[in-house]
Amino acid sequence: MSENFPRQMWWLAKLSKSWRRPRGKRNKVRLERKAKVTQPTVGYGTPRAERGLHPSGLREFMVFNPSQVAGADPKSHVVRISAGVGTKKRLDIVKACDAKGLRVLNHGNAVREAMKKTDQKKAAVTK
Repeated sequence: MSENFPRQMWWLAKLSKSWRRPRGKRNKVRLERKAKVTQPTVGYGTPRAERGLHPSGLREFMVFNPSQVAGADPKSHVVRISAGVGTKKRLDIVKACDAKGLRVLNHGNAVREAMKKTDQKKAAVTK
């Protein structure tokens, strides 16, 4: 919200850019004068059907363990793994999502490396 509606006089060092409603009696922003910062109003809102969606257009589905992957639908959900999940369980969740055809938003570098190692081991065994 701060990008579209910066705070009045945000360029001063002591003020942040985050929006604050102008409350002064003669405040030009509150009075909606020309050439002043615009205020957030009703018409700027996101349509209700699009609120809370990931930019891909799908709902985010929070997962804490591999058994919860069964509740997600590949057509309407993308999976986000909880931040507290460790690498071992994260790897199990990613494998379960791959089997079901779900997209994982935050599988992490450790999981990518572990999956590369397992793929390399499988390739070495098949040769």
